[in-house]
Amino acid sequence: MSWMKWLPWRFIIRRVARRQGFIDPIALLARLHSFAQPSEVGEPIELLRAGVVFHARGLINSRVIQHNLDWVWPYWIERQFNPRDVSFIPRAFSITHVNLSHRNWTAVGLPDCDELPIVDPRGLLTPFLDGWSLDGWLLAEDGRCLLPSRQTVCTQRQLLDDGVRIDTETTSEGLSLASSAWVALEDGQPVCKLRLRGRADTAGHLVLALRPQNPEGVSFIHALQLNERRDGWRIDDERSVTFDRPVARHHVSDYRHGDVYIHLQDREDQSAGRCDVGMVTAAAMFPLQAGEDGELTASIPLGTLPAPRDARDTHDWAAVRRDRCRLECPEPRYRALYDAALTSLVLHSPEDVYPGPYTYKRFWFRDAAFIIHALLCAGYTERAERALAQFHGRQTALGYFRSQEGEWDANGEVLWIFKRFSDLAGRAPAKEWHEPIRRGARWIMRKRLDDALDAPHAGLLPAGFSAEHLGPNDYYYWDDFWGVAGLEAAAAMLADSDPEPSADFAAAGQDFMAAIERSLARDAQRLRRPAMPASPYRRMDAGAIGSLAIGYPAQLCPPDDPRLLDTVEFLLERCFVNGAFYQDMIHSGLNAYLTLHVAQVLLRAGDPRYLALMDTVAALASPTGQWPEAIHPQTGGGCMGDGHHVWAAAEWVLMLRNCFLREEGERLVLCAGVPARWLDDGGPIRFGPAPTTFGTVSVEVLPEGGGRARVRWQADWHADHQAEGQAEGQAGSPPGAQGVQGTAPPIDIELPGFKPARAAPGANFVVLEAEDTGGETSEDTGP
Repeated sequence: MSWMKWLPWRFIIRRVARRQGFIDPIALLARLHSFAQPSEVGEPIELLRAGVVFHARGLINSRVIQHNLDWVWPYWIERQFNPRDVSFIPRAFSITHVNLSHRNWTAVGLPDCDELPIVDPRGLLTPFLDGWSLDGWLLAEDGRCLLPSRQTVCTQRQLLDDGVRIDTETTSEGLSLASSAWVALEDGQPVCKLRLRGRADTAGHLVLALRPQNPEGVSFIHALQLNERRDGWRIDDERSVTFDRPVARHHVSDYRHGDVYIHLQDREDQSAGRCDVGMVTAAAMFPLQAGEDGELTASIPLGTLPAPRDARDTHDWAAVRRDRCRLECPEPRYRALYDAALTSLVLHSPEDVYPGPYTYKRFWFRDAAFIIHALLCAGYTERAERALAQFHGRQTALGYFRSQEGEWDANGEVLWIFKRFSDLAGRAPAKEWHEPIRRGARWIMRKRLDDALDAPHAGLLPAGFSAEHLGPNDYYYWDDFWGVAGLEAAAAMLADSDPEPSADFAAAGQDFMAAIERSLARDAQRLRRPAMPASPYRRMDAGAIGSLAIGYPAQLCPPDDPRLLDTVEFLLERCFVNGAFYQDMIHSGLNAYLTLHVAQVLLRAGDPRYLALMDTVAALASPTGQWPEAIHPQTGGGCMGDGHHVWAAAEWVLMLRNCFLREEGERLVLCAGVPARWLDDGGPIRFGPAPTTFGTVSVEVLPEGGGRARVRWQADWHADHQAEGQAEGQAGSPPGAQGVQGTAPPIDIELPGFKPARAAPGANFVVLEAEDTGGETSEDTGP
């Protein structure tokens, strides 16, 4: 009905609002938009839609939780609604009640399985995205009841020996309860498992509780049926839960009759329940003998696995972990966090990559670029290639790589990660990539504003929403630096196969960078310091974190660029809380992943303060080795975004990788971030095999005593760096290498506490002298 667009909608909306006594919504929106730079996209519709869903849940929470605090609620509610707890948040005029204090959970699953059950900090298991949950309780016959969500002390850990399992243990007054959650493959299909183990000093019952809730709040259950064998539930006639033995007692309740928790000692059983409000609760009870362990296992089928796409598809954790890049170091916490981070990367890359299993289980090019980069650097080349293959379908006819409208950084990030794949895999971009690369680069060129504008944003990309943590719509340098990185990447990838557009893209990248330089020069005059703000119209604030992209990861400037380092100094002085970067825009929390961006810049500049930031990030991790997107400065729990933030996991992998080896132009830097304290322990210090631009490299650091350390490496250099006449057996080639080996790039060894050294041609180890010994560095070729 095209005539609809001719209706005077603004007039109608204003008139209706005023007649009902409401504020004029059109005027209000205009006021809101006036705080941002004019932009063709106000806010991405995808984020608006997600925000509406999020706060719709919060509105339901506000109608249910505060009026029913005698119910057993998830851990975050038990703490956030407790006026005696540091997590308490007054509700007062808040229209919606959402989790702002303990957004923490951990995903379990199988490689290449899209279903990702999550476990909260007290063992509450949510098998399906945004669905109901299962909890374990222990009821003694004298009325004592162990409820994990109400316990202030708990032990939880992630076990990776055989897949991924989350173990949670709580105790109270002679009662102990342990739960384990994992996903198993049964008859070729994924099944979520919850095992409960309980022990009481008197007789009692182990309770499996069905909860209409999850780590975000209420999640409706309208109907439940216990089967005739009394060993399983049918929930809303859609999902099933089976028990490994029949229940002894069974209770069901609805919203009007209160939580099933208050009915646990009722004598009468119920086998079914229905609630029009959607708040069915149920308890399956299994007897415990005094002083004896009791155990129960519940199974929840997760659906059907997709057919294998190719022979590389596997749901076997052992196979997936076999060829990864390994870390060995004498610091168990660092090693455990690295292994947990790799597991997160695999879990969240079934085909597309997701930055989280719950709140962020959707696709963004920005997050995907960093996550795929970590996959590449960890040796998961085929998994990264499979994820990159999904990118082409999201490119518009005009060349825009669109995950959501108005984010102008996407094209640069896509082209950059295409080149990183090509560099690290050691092969030219596939032919089918060429046209998307050309269209993507041309989109950046067209999108730039006119260089002739008499404005600080002349030649930059338009104002946009960009990363939500930078602020309202503006001309963000984050977008611009990625645009330049994308043009340079496109030029390099097409240099041999398509030289004419390659030259155009290289020239366009230089012009773009010149426009940025002019804008930054005006900023330096305006701010009276070289630091880079978030945009030409901003003062120095937390949004400047985005401008670090020029140094990490894009490497568009030298490590000691005064603008880059002054930006870091500002952030460290003004925007750090408890040793971590605090983003006071939207997130209002500590960001592990952005703290590591600062650490990467410091590492690259040779500034030893990088290590304190790494230690802080390690300390901020949950007991299961995860980071939420933003962390409450007081509670240490998540306050923003997904409680299992995969971008943060990716940054931990990339940080450790760069501590051992990183590319710096045409040279390879080894061990620049290996902590000196590791050498004092005497244990193994190894990393690899790690893909680099020059080839796959493994590094080992061996303390030799007397102020000396040996750094040894094995490498399989790419053919790009290959010289005639270099055959198997030459010094520097890995044992067992076949055929002709490429030549090594210049290799600099910069182990902290030791004199830096440049490796001699053909060497595969260097012996370093401590900085304070006064001795000479020995550069010996290994056997």
